Amino acid sequence: MTRVLMVRHRHRPNAVTSAVSLTQALNERGIEVVDDASVDRIDMVLSIGGDGTFLAAASSARALNVPLLGINAGHMGFLTELGDKGTGDLARKIADSDFSVERRMTLDVTVERPDGSKADDWALNEAVVMHTDVAHPVHFALVVDGQEVSTYGADGMILSTPTGSTAYSFSAGGPVVWPDTEAIVVAPLAAHGLFTRPLVVGPSACVEIVVLDDMWTAPEMWCDGLRRMTVPAGAVVRARVGSSPVQLVRVDDTPFSARLVRKFNLPVRGWRDAAR
Repeated sequence: MTRVLMVRHRHRPNAVTSAVSLTQALNERGIEVVDDASVDRIDMVLSIGGDGTFLAAASSARALNVPLLGINAGHMGFLTELGDKGTGDLARKIADSDFSVERRMTLDVTVERPDGSKADDWALNEAVVMHTDVAHPVHFALVVDGQEVSTYGADGMILSTPTGSTAYSFSAGGPVVWPDTEAIVVAPLAAHGLFTRPLVVGPSACVEIVVLDDMWTAPEMWCDGLRRMTVPAGAVVRARVGSSPVQLVRVDDTPFSARLVRKFNLPVRGWRDAAR
């Protein structure tokens, strides 16, 4: 380990302070810290901030094909879980390669427009097709492996990875999916239809969201809340399990179930055992 790329939230004092401290600790161990993704021979990407910073840093890590380590300096920080680690201890683990790497599934997303043009994108958390006129829903059709499954009038449709199942999809009533699973969660947003429950489809499935009309304002697709494009009537949003996963660094062996309980403060004791 000789060089790492650091991506930090520039407007949170604790992120700035942590970045300075960690940079010094890494430099003392002979590891160069840079903030330019175009520099040669980057071995790891460090994200210091919340989940938004982490998702932005994931683009660099995926493009460089190197591991991504998130350090929590945000509010929820489900993806960035290292807020209680001292910078000295963390720098030692990085220098000694004392960590494991998880491969997190991504989505490959293609938008095919009625004029024949196409646009490709990807997501670590989710791709969301949603209305831009809050007074009116959009009419969608859901197609899985070429079979029409249902149609909806809805505020939007979420296509989520297991990593993203604890984010926007969870808020929309979608299930939590363990991160080592390969699956796509389809969660309608405020939908009207005969079948409005979230779906979980397998890793070989092709999921399509067809925009049936945009009588008022064309909906938009957001990937990880960072990248946006317009999706006009007649367009098809097609999603598959991504060809390039994100490599996520883990510096401890805490199981996902324990992290889930801690982050969401889940009531693991039944009502009979609750304090009186």
